[in-house]
Amino acid sequence: MDFFLYSKTGQMLLAVIAFALVVAALMVVARLADRFAGHTRTAWTLLVFAGPALFLLGVGLIYPAVRTMVMSFMDGRSQNWVGLANYEWVFTNPESIQSFVNTFWWVTLVPLVSTAIGLIYAILVDGKRFEKVAKSLLFMPMAISFVGAGIIWKFVYEYRGAEQTQIGLLNAILTGLGVEPVRYLQDGPWNTFFLIFIMIWIQAGFAMVLLSAAIKGIPADIVEAARLDGVNSWQMFRSITVPSIRPTLVVVLTTISIATLKIFDITRTVTGARFGTQVLANQMYDQSFTFGNNGVGSALAVVIFVLVVPIIVYNVRQMLRNREVRGA
Repeated sequence: MDFFLYSKTGQMLLAVIAFALVVAALMVVARLADRFAGHTRTAWTLLVFAGPALFLLGVGLIYPAVRTMVMSFMDGRSQNWVGLANYEWVFTNPESIQSFVNTFWWVTLVPLVSTAIGLIYAILVDGKRFEKVAKSLLFMPMAISFVGAGIIWKFVYEYRGAEQTQIGLLNAILTGLGVEPVRYLQDGPWNTFFLIFIMIWIQAGFAMVLLSAAIKGIPADIVEAARLDGVNSWQMFRSITVPSIRPTLVVVLTTISIATLKIFDITRTVTGARFGTQVLANQMYDQSFTFGNNGVGSALAVVIFVLVVPIIVYNVRQMLRNREVRGA
């Protein structure tokens, strides 16, 4: 058994066996489909194609979610019931409250500023000769992982004592101008906003690509009619562009909000979630794996889940509403 689990050759053999089993199952379904018709045929097809996916969904998502909810009402070692004690800690502990405050700023600023930058940028470069190059420059940070972006900006924000040579880009510029270096990552509360800027730098390209595609999808006859009516640029933006791309705006805002609510990599990489930059996801990790307090860590995970669900529900409702409008 260890051969299949830890050997690359064994893992490859397991993959080949799994593929062969899938092919065999499909062949069996094809033969059964020839024998049976109607509902029986459909049931067999659904069983083979949807069955494995549903099984993996249950094992990898539903069971851990239920288990986490149960553990949130137990002590740190998941042995005894403690009721709502873990949630009481989450909503009363000063460190936890600080993580809520920081997460609020993250979820408020990142989606709004990223979407605004992406929208303005998409409108400004739309139809220009250098459009492809300009879009590539803004989208480039999306190719960098959050950890990679955190390391890059950690060097940009790096601080050393005033008597030492500054290796951080920003402080090197300041000292070159005769200004004292700034502790960008150590001094709160502004260090949180410097971290937020990193996320905005990454997500602005994502917003720009989707919104640019939506802008190009606005019917040309509507734009021409507006121009014939003599509308100016601001009126075109407010009355034509924004209403036409509203569904895409909702998707961009909600998608970035969900990603921001679960932010972990940047704070962990740049500051280690120290100096007052703690957020909910980092707090959950620290409680569960650093301090070994599974109860509080699970409670924080449930809180994050509860905060994400309304955004997902709103996003799905908007998508269904847009589909109904298009179908009508």
